[in-house]
Amino acid sequence: MNLTEDMSFLTLITGASVPVQIVMALLLLTSLVSWWYIFIKVFTIKTADSAAEDFERVFWKGGDLNQLYESVTSGRRNVQGLASIFEAGFKEYARLRRQSGLEVSDITEGARRAMRAAYNREMDELDSHLPFLASVGSVSPYIGLFGTVWGIMNAFRGLANMAQATLAHVAPGIAEALVATAIGLFAAIPAVIAYNRFTASVDRLAVRYESFMEEFTNILQRKA
Repeated sequence: MNLTEDMSFLTLITGASVPVQIVMALLLLTSLVSWWYIFIKVFTIKTADSAAEDFERVFWKGGDLNQLYESVTSGRRNVQGLASIFEAGFKEYARLRRQSGLEVSDITEGARRAMRAAYNREMDELDSHLPFLASVGSVSPYIGLFGTVWGIMNAFRGLANMAQATLAHVAPGIAEALVATAIGLFAAIPAVIAYNRFTASVDRLAVRYESFMEEFTNILQRKA
């Protein structure tokens, strides 16, 4: 018997018991989905950063706010990021300005609430898929460990019927079981790294959005 051939990675997977193979398949599927979400989040966050920089560059030039509002709302694309927050705040500000009998504080507070609602929608979009990555990073090693424990139990149960157990008999079964743990770590490590990186990026964007809301509220208060 060729021990090297029997201990190849593919042979270990195909030779594992059915529960261990199910665990491996589940972990591989989870890894593929997490990588798909990672690519989506890389594009989403990069787009949000770029859009925030472009909007701030135009906003802080000090042009007319009405013209800026028209340029934002006249585009064909959906307004996102800082532009969405600006649109919500200025639209509510203009609506309240047309009403008589309102104090300046009422107008600015209404604009702030509108911007806060838009901010929450933007943060929901940025936070999407992050809980899944966190779950993959925390749960995958334990799922792989379950497959390992199951495989080792089967390996030792098989030794019970042998008169003389040697390392050559027990090694394949244990190796098959350990593959499940390896796949679990393969799924968990990228998910944990991506989650931490994306969370930091989203937090920076959140601070950026909140700072803009405070500064824009002050501008609207002076304008009112």
